[in-house]
Amino acid sequence: MFEKSEYRGGENFNLHQILLRGRNQSLAEKTAAMQTFLQQMRQERSILSMRRIVSPADREVLVIDPYSGELRNMVMFGSNNYLGLANHPYVRKQVLRAIDSYGVGIGGPPLLNGYTELHRTLEERLAAFKHSEDSLIYSSGYGANVGLVTAILNPNDTIYFDSYSHASFCDGLKMANQHGIRFPHNDMGALEQLMQEHSGSGDRFIGVEGVYSMDGDLAPLDKLYRLKQQYNAYIILDDAHGSGVLGVNGHGTAEHFGLEGKIDITMGTFSKAFGVTGGFVASTKTVVDFLRYFSRSYMFSASLPPVVIAAVLAALDIIERQPELLARLRDNVSYASAKLRSIGFEINSPSPIIPLRVPEWMDIRRASYTFHQMGIFVNSIEYPAVPLSQQRFRISLMAIHTKEDIDKLVDAVDEVWNSMMPTDETPELIEKCVIA
Repeated sequence: MFEKSEYRGGENFNLHQILLRGRNQSLAEKTAAMQTFLQQMRQERSILSMRRIVSPADREVLVIDPYSGELRNMVMFGSNNYLGLANHPYVRKQVLRAIDSYGVGIGGPPLLNGYTELHRTLEERLAAFKHSEDSLIYSSGYGANVGLVTAILNPNDTIYFDSYSHASFCDGLKMANQHGIRFPHNDMGALEQLMQEHSGSGDRFIGVEGVYSMDGDLAPLDKLYRLKQQYNAYIILDDAHGSGVLGVNGHGTAEHFGLEGKIDITMGTFSKAFGVTGGFVASTKTVVDFLRYFSRSYMFSASLPPVVIAAVLAALDIIERQPELLARLRDNVSYASAKLRSIGFEINSPSPIIPLRVPEWMDIRRASYTFHQMGIFVNSIEYPAVPLSQQRFRISLMAIHTKEDIDKLVDAVDEVWNSMMPTDETPELIEKCVIA
């Protein structure tokens, strides 16, 4: 029935416009508008999302070209597989062993029939990994954030959260019917002022991310910890992009700042450095026990399959036994940062995430297609995901990248920026635009 509807706006749209107008439109109208948008993008060769990959997740992947249908070999700089564990031989071996012992699925939530000895072993390993008393496993990182926030917050509690907080955290606040108090990104002065001005009769919480996924910068956890102590607050740390990456041993942001065992509640995911899917929350035993019975996304979701649990356990083994992998990742981050600085970018990333801000004169969709044609798989982050002035390419580095891979990336960046630079700009403006 939807195919019979036709959107008659006669104009170009972006996703933000479709979202806003769709709130006052029927399902047929807004889905038709979306089809018009997708058709426009295909005509402009602007759609490079959901590229189909037909090989294991590795430093190089085989991609079905969305325009020609041919297989294209690409260097992967768009994956959160930071340690390269998604296709690690040891992980694959342990997964096959788990299949022999447990099969491929469970068919129930953890409180009923979906809790195996393998799951409990992983919870204990994760608790030790995060220097916490206990942990529990969720079927997704999204579910972990939503389930955590909705379970622990009361109407009279006050939660302060960073303006760059992940959508899953913000959705959790909405589901908990909590307005929350947003503070400017990493602005500790503004946060303290808000804590002085706004306080309910209940508990106080501060929600931050260890590593912010779009910028690659870190939360100033040392300063946040001082505010926590001063104002008797709890810290909720989303360490999705920090776990396995930051700290001497890869334990995450708390280890990086020398605060292991001092963070009240840590959330993490398996979809980044661990290379699979799922999430967890680590905290005191009393908090974890409470979440087991009052976190709805935990109670009413089937447990992760044993094969996924085995993959995460294997990943923990590798992180503990092969510190050279983490050292290689950091070496790659340093090398890539230096190479990008050599062509004019101000880069000094503390994490494997390197954002390249797109200047106003650049057509980000055309640039994205050019990267694709050059065999560089990198993600473009467009409005409305970020403001128009902050559109970017988001580079994700992995420990398994070679120096030659990074050289190819930087050469491609240099070529894209130079080929698209306006010829009528003054040298001063050009220099300002090139520096991201």
